[in-house]
Amino acid sequence: MNDLKNFPFIVELSFSKVLEMLEKRMEQSKSTITKNYLQSIIDYAASYPELIEGIDDFDNLDQYQEATTILLDNLFPAVLTRNEIKSASIPFHNVLFNPTKRFSSILKNAGPDFNFELRNLDQESLYLMGCVIILNTYYNYDIDFIKPMYYDIPDKNGIWRSYRATMNADFIYLEPTENAVEITQEIAEELITNVDDFEMWEKYFPPQSWKMKGIAILSLTDVTIDDSISDLKSTLLSDKSFKEGSVKHFTEIFQSIFNIPNLRVGFTEFNSENDSFVKMDGNLAESFILNDELNSKCNNCMCEGSYNALVRDKKYFVIPDTEKYADKSEHSLLAENLLSQNIQSCILAPIAKGNKLLGILELASDERNKLHSLNATKLDEVMPFIVSTLERKRFDLENRIKAVIQSECTSIHPSVLWVFEEEAKRFIANQDDGKFASFKDISFEDVYPLYGQIDIVGSSDERNKSIQKDILIQLNMVDSILNLALEVAPMPIYEQVKFRIEEFTLNIEKSLNASAENEVFTLLQSEVNPLLNHLNTNIPELKEAINTYKEAINTETGLIYRNRKNYDDTVQLINQNMATFLDRRQQEAQLIFPHYFERYKTDGVDHNIYIGASMTPNNKFNKVYLYNLRLWQLCTMCEMENNFYHKQEGAELQLDAASLILVFSTTLSIRYRMDEKKFDVDGTYNARYEIIKKRIDKALVKGTNQRVTQKGQIAIIYSQDSDAEEYTRYIKYLQRKEYLGPQIEYVELEDVQGVVGLKAIRVEVLYTSKLPRKGAEETITYEDLMEILD
Repeated sequence: MNDLKNFPFIVELSFSKVLEMLEKRMEQSKSTITKNYLQSIIDYAASYPELIEGIDDFDNLDQYQEATTILLDNLFPAVLTRNEIKSASIPFHNVLFNPTKRFSSILKNAGPDFNFELRNLDQESLYLMGCVIILNTYYNYDIDFIKPMYYDIPDKNGIWRSYRATMNADFIYLEPTENAVEITQEIAEELITNVDDFEMWEKYFPPQSWKMKGIAILSLTDVTIDDSISDLKSTLLSDKSFKEGSVKHFTEIFQSIFNIPNLRVGFTEFNSENDSFVKMDGNLAESFILNDELNSKCNNCMCEGSYNALVRDKKYFVIPDTEKYADKSEHSLLAENLLSQNIQSCILAPIAKGNKLLGILELASDERNKLHSLNATKLDEVMPFIVSTLERKRFDLENRIKAVIQSECTSIHPSVLWVFEEEAKRFIANQDDGKFASFKDISFEDVYPLYGQIDIVGSSDERNKSIQKDILIQLNMVDSILNLALEVAPMPIYEQVKFRIEEFTLNIEKSLNASAENEVFTLLQSEVNPLLNHLNTNIPELKEAINTYKEAINTETGLIYRNRKNYDDTVQLINQNMATFLDRRQQEAQLIFPHYFERYKTDGVDHNIYIGASMTPNNKFNKVYLYNLRLWQLCTMCEMENNFYHKQEGAELQLDAASLILVFSTTLSIRYRMDEKKFDVDGTYNARYEIIKKRIDKALVKGTNQRVTQKGQIAIIYSQDSDAEEYTRYIKYLQRKEYLGPQIEYVELEDVQGVVGLKAIRVEVLYTSKLPRKGAEETITYEDLMEILD
């Protein structure tokens, strides 16, 4: 609080309210001794009438030191002077008198240059506080304006301590001066609703328009620990936690909490994957456990007792005397590290979320017994916030890792995300160290591939039909307009363009070749459109027909896009439904064994699956999972065939589907191509698999002109007889489950470029009124699989 001239009060020091209190006590007291004592003080006060009437010169209060001490004897018992932090004061002024001995000691330790002021209280807020006091005290309003007041005072060690202030105003009274404004109910309500309008408050409470007489009793309570904990919470919850300079701030806070000026704070992170301690990234904080090491296995740098307490049981590990601890724990690297850093006592506190250890908070002192089990309990309240902050830090790092992966690799399937995260950590570490950062290729050895596709039969023909229909519609509309033009105003040019339109119409009705669309577009742009503009301007009778034509064509292409749009929308809807269906089923397949999955939408939906031991180092791979996944794939293809047709119910355009599965019996290697942002087979031999995938759906049955893929069937492409035997067992099982029909065909395929010796099993799909599964949650069990394999 500053001495304010621009303030609603003229403040005077007066003991009149104190005397009223003494007189009242004397009247109520039944003790003669007490009455005589109080009467002596009242008589003594009479010799200082200026203290009763009030004085406004506060520079010479020292001359009244004895008098103020006697008059305040009842309020400042001598027996409590070394315990209470209390002083008399002049309201709204930094003038203290008659402080307790403890208060005097605190101010003395703060030093001669210390300025005793309230924390974060500006002059406008102080002015408003004075106005509200007038409203409450003089006009008897009940306006809640009290907020906590704090003083920050350094102790003799330079540690800032926090004190909460309370002000006793029982010995103060107010008097309006001739400049005071009468506050009505309307004015009071207007003031309350305009708290931020300082000029309004100053208008109704002009500076020095009131007199405040009396004394205030200021009491302080040491809340350093509570305030430091609150400050620590705020810091931890902010974005500044665990960033450059934050650990220094943490250190200052913990020094206040433990009242240890030389306290040091460290943090060590815990890596659960390899049971090791790791220095906080970027060397943001010291690690007393690791000292100069960047990381170390937990059992290498800790004794059995400290490991059990911190890592296994998640409890504090306290060392009040490091030298004694070193004697008891021979050859302990922890003891050696602590002593080498002149740490004589310390508290190691596990930062754990449930049963998951995130790191260690380290508090250290260079004095023995400064840190011990008793003051370690001070951490109980702040540890949850440290846990939340470190957890958030890890979450932010994970997000950053994912962002790098997303940026460098596009979307990555969860089954292989772990290896990309490891590479991203290395990438970020190099970035943070100022090194060249490049994302290396990711590869997996000895994985089994599975490939399947469900394609729209004759998609090119269907697309061409839709284009043909649109072109014919457009040419017929132009021909009709020209017929009208010839009826209204015949001209040879109309007949010539009409002839050209009819010629194009006859050709396109016969067949649609690759250049037909461009030729029609050229005709429309160069001859038809200029002519229609002329007709629209000169023959009013044609306006309606021409406007109808213009509304029918696409403004961007200048062509009718009705049937093509219907085809494109139908294909898009089918593909989206099948992709969604496959994605949902694939989540169930991951429960069989974690594997890589990707799918593509073209004129249908293709999918790739890779499964093998190298993809899941934490799961033991067995070929039985491959067999199970193959059976799952065949089941799912049957269901997708059903889904394909069910989703077209009631649609204007009906399309057919043909499905195939490619069986590749040997393992191969795949590599994530950073330039292409996708997985691809690795090596010349493995490239044969990709060639087969690209060309197989065009393959013909040997000795025929029939494609291997046919509507209503699933074609299973293979090269080894053992594969045929395996899939025959699957087919028999699914026939019994009424997924597949009784007709099975074994065929050989014509050789295609780069692909020879392939065979196929073709089996009909059964279609039902609903999907053939018993329920959405049904899965193929291990027992079912064993029955098939037997």
